[in-house]
Amino acid sequence: MSTNMPEQVKPKVPHREIRAQYDDDTITVYQAYSASIAKAAVKEQKLSASPDFSLQRMTWIKPSWAWMMYRSGYATKDARQSHILALKMTHKNFQDLLSLAVVCGGGALSEKDRARAVRVQWDPERDPALAQLSYRSIQIGISKDISRKWSEEWIESIEDVTEMASKLKQVVDGEKGLDLQELVERRLVPMERPYIVPQELRDILRMERE
Repeated sequence: MSTNMPEQVKPKVPHREIRAQYDDDTITVYQAYSASIAKAAVKEQKLSASPDFSLQRMTWIKPSWAWMMYRSGYATKDARQSHILALKMTHKNFQDLLSLAVVCGGGALSEKDRARAVRVQWDPERDPALAQLSYRSIQIGISKDISRKWSEEWIESIEDVTEMASKLKQVVDGEKGLDLQELVERRLVPMERPYIVPQELRDILRMERE
């Protein structure tokens, strides 16, 4: 007997995209740290300048400014995330980092994948007011196996951008109807563009997966 029920349509998974602030030489990624780590890192231009920085702990970096705001609560979530650092990497070093990645999520990793030095997650992107967007943004986890090389050799410069995060929160909380371009013009949000990587990296990062 036919029930004339409509055919179920599998929902489409939001597409995956790396968006970032970058120029001809470098790309900027973000991470939140405690005051002791951040102040020493900016002064010495080296993340491991403070003894509080652990080379044994996985560090998650993000090219997306809005996702960094979401993760840290605009640098207000807790003392361990009270300072936002902008870390510049050369394109080569950033892409070398991605080449070591395994994508997490959707099941247990194999023993071979667990041995990879870099983990990647694709999480729903956010807008400056932290509302969820339709595509997924990359989060990059750097394990202890490569933490020293990344933190001491692969970072070109370190800047504390906490004040920018604080001012953005004030505007988001106090003003309505601001569009993204206005926030960029007021230097509260960086100009981020799609970051194109070679097909080999797209395959490693499973960017075509639905």
